[in-house]
Amino acid sequence: MATPPGARGTARQAPTGPQPATANAPLILSGANVVMPTGTAKDGSVIVDGTRIAATAPENAQVIDVTDHWLVPGFVDIHNHGGGGASFTSGTPDDVVTGIHTHRLHGTTTLVASTVTGDMDFLVQRAGLLSELAEQGDVAGIHFEGPFISPCRKGAHSEELLRDPDPAEVRKLIDAARGKAKMVTLATELPGGIDSVRLLAEHGVIAAIGHTDATYEQTVEAIEAGATVATHLFNAMPTLGHRSPGPIAALLEDDRITVELINDGTHLHPASLQLAFHHAGASRVAFITDAMDAAGFGDGRYMLGPLEVEVSEGVARLVEGGSIAGSTLTLDRAFKRAVTIDRLPVEDTVTALSANPAKLLGMYDTIGSLEPGKYADLVILDTDFNLKGVMRRGEWVVNPQLG
Repeated sequence: MATPPGARGTARQAPTGPQPATANAPLILSGANVVMPTGTAKDGSVIVDGTRIAATAPENAQVIDVTDHWLVPGFVDIHNHGGGGASFTSGTPDDVVTGIHTHRLHGTTTLVASTVTGDMDFLVQRAGLLSELAEQGDVAGIHFEGPFISPCRKGAHSEELLRDPDPAEVRKLIDAARGKAKMVTLATELPGGIDSVRLLAEHGVIAAIGHTDATYEQTVEAIEAGATVATHLFNAMPTLGHRSPGPIAALLEDDRITVELINDGTHLHPASLQLAFHHAGASRVAFITDAMDAAGFGDGRYMLGPLEVEVSEGVARLVEGGSIAGSTLTLDRAFKRAVTIDRLPVEDTVTALSANPAKLLGMYDTIGSLEPGKYADLVILDTDFNLKGVMRRGEWVVNPQLG
């Protein structure tokens, strides 16, 4: 894969060393703090048999001591534009796989590939490419962020390519994704917005309110029509006002809405994150990365769709205008920040990183928690919440170095 102009650094590599167990051999991860839906089991164990978590251990299972570590479900990212120097919007299939693997090295075992605003014909072509990867199981589906967003709140999207959410064009993208469209972000106050929300709901695709200039009342109308997600709450929408509460108040108060939060220390003040958790509760928060190419790669110049981005000290901004242009976040960093800086309970953090996004995707029967019968997707963290191991479908992505 060609290195983006000016980009430097490398994606994180899995630690070298002996495999703790042969791939897919039965094993018992023993002695950890195991975070389950019912709470944390101290000195707990997780049994892996093949690709799944098992209720009982086979006689030949190998025991791996993970005492003083945390065992949590693999992370699920529903809003991610790329990583490892690769873009999900413009990269080749090999580039996309590179980006996926970069995030797996940081604990994201399930990922939805997000696009940015582009020409409709181009987005239809990307939908076809990404749907093939979804059919192979590399990504969990496709998220279209734009072009149906407000020019007033465009963020790092090309204004020339924006358009109103015509239901016929929304349907065109859904059809091009061949059943793999998971979410579409809309400024629902634009002409056609409410009808597009209804169309998405009818086809089982998440309608997400974002990059919007909607009023409180317009946001309520969109929720009533079937919208269920707030795209990166607080960002790219009007601020919360005491006379004009705008979309933030409507999105926080409604139990039907899951709010995305980018917990990188740049997109949100800690008080805003606490406000969201206080009003929405842990059951309605989904931590996302909104990552672009530089995640897990390095500072430099990149392209986000047709727009040039400068990444400096890990913060991505448009070269022209300086708007924040996605993030360089990985979900292991979001986890550590949540529990060490934001002081969120580990269990609530796991809910926001794994269970809630899995439920949104309709995949909670197979991922999102460490329960028997589900895929063996898990992350090992040390006492300081540094990532030490990643397993996906029963195979090590990052071999745990526990000595």
